[in-house]
Amino acid sequence: MKRRVFLIVIDSCGSGHAPDAAAFGDKGANTLRSASRGKGFSIPTMKKMGLGNVEGLSFLGRSRSPIASYGRMCEASNGKDTTTGHWELAGLVSREPPLTFPDGFPAEIISAFEEKTGRRALVNKPYSGTEIIRDYGEEARRDGSLIVYTSADSVFQIAAHVDAVPLGELYRCCRIARELLVGRYAVDRVIARPFAGTAPDFYRTPDRRDFSLEPPEPTLLDALKGAGKDVIGVGKISDIFAGRGITESDPAHGNPDCLAAASRYLGRDFDGLCFINLVDTDSVYGHRRDVDGYAAALTAIDAWLADALPSLGEEDLLIVTADHGCDPAFRGTDHTRETVPLLMYAKGLAPLPLGTRKCFCDAAATAAKWLGVPFRSRGKALYMEKGARR
Repeated sequence: MKRRVFLIVIDSCGSGHAPDAAAFGDKGANTLRSASRGKGFSIPTMKKMGLGNVEGLSFLGRSRSPIASYGRMCEASNGKDTTTGHWELAGLVSREPPLTFPDGFPAEIISAFEEKTGRRALVNKPYSGTEIIRDYGEEARRDGSLIVYTSADSVFQIAAHVDAVPLGELYRCCRIARELLVGRYAVDRVIARPFAGTAPDFYRTPDRRDFSLEPPEPTLLDALKGAGKDVIGVGKISDIFAGRGITESDPAHGNPDCLAAASRYLGRDFDGLCFINLVDTDSVYGHRRDVDGYAAALTAIDAWLADALPSLGEEDLLIVTADHGCDPAFRGTDHTRETVPLLMYAKGLAPLPLGTRKCFCDAAATAAKWLGVPFRSRGKALYMEKGARR
């Protein structure tokens, strides 16, 4: 019997500061609360599923008869970024905090990077991605330099103007950086950040690409692929896992394209997991502290869910969650250490309150159980734990 799981990650959609948020400087953050104050915010489908019934989210409005199981999850990994969040959703807890470089990267790394790429590196310090192309974009465009910068996350970001550095060349330079950034310099992700336009109106193109470390241990994706199941990554999922455990990738850019891809897979016959990342809430609205934009993005996702729920088959499971927070009204421009919402829906599955889970791995355990594939992690299969199919 074929079964499908659709695991949708609304990137950065935190549900309130985590119990250990103070250690990360994030006490008081609540991404969903901030987004809910944006213009035009409307999420009737997620509210119907029980999002407002989740602890700490009653301001959204509770449902008397939620149609989905609902709860929230705490992150067990020592971090608050895309890689640790997604890996934990796939069953892998990262024990060590990711490496960050608040003062920029060591001179030996930058020298080796320049020598191997044959291009000059500019800046090399933490910076806002939109501000750095405003401040250094013209210089990079003139001579084909590479703008290197980082953030509070474990990232080595490379911005280049598409007229001076073609996309294939930028990706080549990123692969060189990925080879250099291992061992004691092993950042989670090298990120290509192409931009276009003329000063002062430079803008990022949608051709971002992430070059990640491979997960150090097997994940749910490896287990499913090893069992002969389909593992479909939509958006940047394949990049996050360095292609490991993926049987098919649709590298759609931006939420509209990712949701369109998800709709296509809803209508396609497969046996396994469709893992979907909706990046815009994080990269376009969270980091840029755009409350109204974040509200509009959630409204659009909710409208897609309204159409998608009736399209699910009798043996399909839908999981909607997030990977960390990025409160658009909080201080700074970085991710926030928050719990993440958890909504689970399947036809014939009794809706249940799931409470506050201790680990994102519960999502992986639930998906593995639903698909009938053995997978050992710190997680628990929630629908088996709390109730069974009617």
